[in-house]
Amino acid sequence: MLTMQRLKLPIPIPISLTHSHISLFHFNFKPNSFSSSASPSSTSSSSSSEISLWSGLQSWRESPLNHDRKWGPNGPQPKPTIHYDTPFGKASTLAELGSIVLSTSDPLSKANLSHLAYSIWRRHNLPVGQAKPPPPPARPDKPRLVSPKEIPAPKNSGLPLNAYMLHNLAHVELNAIDLAWDTVVRFSPYSEILGEGFFADFAHVADDESRHFSWCSQRLAELGFNYGDMPAHNLLWRECEKSSDNVAARLAVIPLVQEARGLDAGPRLVQKLVGFGDNRTSKIVARIADEEVAHVAVGVYWFVSVCQKLDCAPDSTFKDLLKEYNVELKGPFNHVARKEAGIPRDWYDASSSTSNQDEKYEGNKKQLHAVHERLASIIAMESENSSLNRPPE
Repeated sequence: MLTMQRLKLPIPIPISLTHSHISLFHFNFKPNSFSSSASPSSTSSSSSSEISLWSGLQSWRESPLNHDRKWGPNGPQPKPTIHYDTPFGKASTLAELGSIVLSTSDPLSKANLSHLAYSIWRRHNLPVGQAKPPPPPARPDKPRLVSPKEIPAPKNSGLPLNAYMLHNLAHVELNAIDLAWDTVVRFSPYSEILGEGFFADFAHVADDESRHFSWCSQRLAELGFNYGDMPAHNLLWRECEKSSDNVAARLAVIPLVQEARGLDAGPRLVQKLVGFGDNRTSKIVARIADEEVAHVAVGVYWFVSVCQKLDCAPDSTFKDLLKEYNVELKGPFNHVARKEAGIPRDWYDASSSTSNQDEKYEGNKKQLHAVHERLASIIAMESENSSLNRPPE
């Protein structure tokens, strides 16, 4: 039986994960859909829920560099290029660039360097390389990090509701930059196993998140506030630390749980901002929520890929990992957005599995009833024919 230990990439490397088995982007499944059922040798699960990849995944991967880091009167627009000295020095690999971003404490500098690092890597076709991430990413003195229970309510935060919600989102986006780069850097020693495509995708995610933080920071300034004006929690990074030695767990916990929560919360946040009368901020949040679909889709793609190489069922493995790492799934869920991103509903919604089983049971009952009626009809017809053909006494 496959154990969770075999999902951990650090040495010893699982025999089933070899470079010859993993290509850069494409694995032994159809590009648009594949089954989550495991091979016959796996005992993880017998489920066969269908997984449909996000239809825009390949277009997102092939998209040109996005320099729309300013939110203009009509939406995103390019920001004037500012030439300044960077700390990249002799960094010549993606992992080295990412490690420097993680070691940058100033939030806006981190966001700008993130975009620059990704741009350099894309333009110069640098190798993934290897590097070590800083134990925790460098952070500014503000915001002060507290427990979730100590986060002030909106009325006690000193910020109006729209700025309060935007500050929370900015904190999520800054953490997301670090989460994506940490995934690139931490697992860089296994680039030959995972393939360059894994690192290309998560560096791209980091670039997107840096753009999102820039929009949030700009809008906060327009409202008269700054990131750091109220306390924030450190839950996101603690979840990241849990999965520091397990690539399957990292994919399950971060893209498929933490980022997926953004799909759930985004539309509700947009409606609250519209109700507050801040349409400009609502449009920024709506755009960010829309772009998060790609990040969750990336998580689905690579999680299923790793599970297939380990010969285990993605659905049961996902649930087992959440139990092992004590990660809770909280609704309400945006089923439409999650489905678009490729997360099967029965992975995260227990009621869906029960409902499917009930529907299957009811369907089987109806089919069985129809068979019984058909058999009864045939028997009656046979009896009638038999009586007609019987010779008179």
